[in-house]
Amino acid sequence: MRRGKSLQRGKSTRAEQRRFLIYCEGECTESMYFKGLRNDLKSLPVTICLGADHGEPKSLIRAAISHKERAPFTAADRHTAYDEVWCVVDVEAPKAHPSLDEALVLARRAGVKVALTNPCFELWLLLHLCNLTSYQTTAAAQAALEKAGTCGYSAQRKHLDYVGLRGPDDERYLKARERAGLLRARSEDAHRTNPWTNVDELVERLRDARGV
Repeated sequence: MRRGKSLQRGKSTRAEQRRFLIYCEGECTESMYFKGLRNDLKSLPVTICLGADHGEPKSLIRAAISHKERAPFTAADRHTAYDEVWCVVDVEAPKAHPSLDEALVLARRAGVKVALTNPCFELWLLLHLCNLTSYQTTAAAQAALEKAGTCGYSAQRKHLDYVGLRGPDDERYLKARERAGLLRARSEDAHRTNPWTNVDELVERLRDARGV
């Protein structure tokens, strides 16, 4: 006759969370944004790195590829491959990076995804606050975000108050996602259109992985 219940524990059915590696250009704004988002998503494993050469997309993507390839063999990465590797890249305006197209080909061949904004990441932040459909230079987008004052952004020191940008709920993010989607829908030449961004696709991947 069996006495009591077995003391042997059953195997956990909890799924392993997806691991993300995000490479940002050498400025602070993108890093502050994604670190703030990571804090919101709590336990989601997201590694955020800065590229060594700001403004050069090819070197940024090469750094991400190198990190992706060594991750299974390094203790800092838990000897575990990343499920998704992303680079956050600016097109810049009025003059686009001359190596951008080569960088995008390099990323595609290596399985690295790119969150791209024309002209710059500040456009994505501005979409949280207002609708923009007219051409923007990098300097104009940065000045407009600083003037808005909502998130404490400073073009000179590249500061960003993520909580101030996010606000008390998801309403601003949902507006930014909607506006970014509309910009892509009206574009006839993808990221070569100004303004344009797909940063929301990266944010949605992170939110979905965390079940938000």
